[in-house]
Amino acid sequence: MSMGADVVAVLPEVLLLVGALVALVGGSFTPREQQWRVRLAAVAALVASAVAAGFGLASPAGPVFSGTYEVDTATGVVRLVVAASTLLVIGLGVEEVAGHRQESETYALLLLSATGAVVLGGAADLLVLVVAFLLGSIPLYALVGQARTGPAAEGAMKTYLLGALLGIVLMAGVTVLLGVGGGEAGYAGLTSALSTAPSGAVAAGAVAVLVGLMFKAGGVPGHFWVPDAAQGASVTAAAFVTTVPKVGALVAVFRLVEAVPAAVDVQLVVAVLAVASMTLGNLAALGQTAVRRLLGWSTVSQVGYLLLPVAVVGRTDLAEPALLFYLAAYAVTNLTAFAVVAALPGRESLEDYRGLARAHPWLAGALLVSLLGLLGTPPTPVFVGKLLVAMAAWDGRAGWLAVALVANTVVSLGYYALWIDPLLRRGDRCRQTPRSPRRPTTDLGGRGDGARPSSGDSQHPPRAHPGRPLTLRVGRRALSRLFKMGRRFSDSS
Repeated sequence: MSMGADVVAVLPEVLLLVGALVALVGGSFTPREQQWRVRLAAVAALVASAVAAGFGLASPAGPVFSGTYEVDTATGVVRLVVAASTLLVIGLGVEEVAGHRQESETYALLLLSATGAVVLGGAADLLVLVVAFLLGSIPLYALVGQARTGPAAEGAMKTYLLGALLGIVLMAGVTVLLGVGGGEAGYAGLTSALSTAPSGAVAAGAVAVLVGLMFKAGGVPGHFWVPDAAQGASVTAAAFVTTVPKVGALVAVFRLVEAVPAAVDVQLVVAVLAVASMTLGNLAALGQTAVRRLLGWSTVSQVGYLLLPVAVVGRTDLAEPALLFYLAAYAVTNLTAFAVVAALPGRESLEDYRGLARAHPWLAGALLVSLLGLLGTPPTPVFVGKLLVAMAAWDGRAGWLAVALVANTVVSLGYYALWIDPLLRRGDRCRQTPRSPRRPTTDLGGRGDGARPSSGDSQHPPRAHPGRPLTLRVGRRALSRLFKMGRRFSDSS
């Protein structure tokens, strides 16, 4: 293909990048009370990118730029999911970001990180992979720390330190693969180049790259930053960092595993990381009482489920469609939960949601559907996604992974039920209006004069409850034991 045709093939990525630059530069010359224009420019860039991605998905261009970038079905799905997810993030964060002095910078950072996620998903070259990793990671550090509060600073520091460390690990792995592969960086020739290389060196390089990508995906062993970022950052940033980066990262892991020679069983490493992620995420979430921290640990467990089809790459044709469907289903479901959290500022703990079903039934209904969806309850999209990845694992002769998925899904019922329980109970906690007056000048997620109240600011203590049915008391006793187990596990980790 000619250079012009290559540029047209990556038009969705170009539109995202142009939108980020317009938001960054245009925001510098736009008065604060007119920053909505920058928001419109960002939304227009995302919509244009999604439309271009839709046309590209109908007729994928294949490898472009000398085979360093792949424009196929997987890239098309990543483009659409990232664009749609970023649009939802901007929508749910309007009340929090609008009129803020960092509004235009927020949109620029969101679009830059979204561009990195898309390029990461389409990368078919080790060097492009490194560039995409950096492009998607660096804006995250600023997004998490924008709130300028103590928890935000802690989350940003952990995100930066872990990102820098695992970025170095990733680049070290790329260096090893380039060295033993005779300088071949493209995935198309990498498989044959590595087939004659020492298997130990290939395994070490591939695992290093895989571990680096786990930072972007938010899975073990690069997961430590996720709960702190979800808790300390603004709701807008928390919704983004727990959703969008993993879309490109997991497709990048899929392509990498596909390019490694079959003689090096890197799928086994992926399988171990999958089980570790889903198990650690679920056990740690059992001990959480802060809703955003719970969602942070939940996203770690979801990465484990999403890694199942990656662990059977090359063994079943179900692997790629299962991964892509689950990514789209998870993105919508997770952002729905964060949208409700954004609509109820100041409700930080599970107990703060007591009585929400009576006070705000529509919000309660959306939250209930999203929590049941994250659990994997039929007929939600995540249930279909879990079914597909379990079928892929079974068809790929890794039935033990499907069993691990089912077992962890049962465990996850504990902490989702701990949120659903107060949601459906009577109480005064959520009888105020859904939104507090917006702070015009404080930092994102900060307190200030018009700050949103914390969970401890509520003036309504929980009511005493009448006797409950025996089955409910038994169920709550079992959930309480699971909760205590998770709390001890979370404290020890």
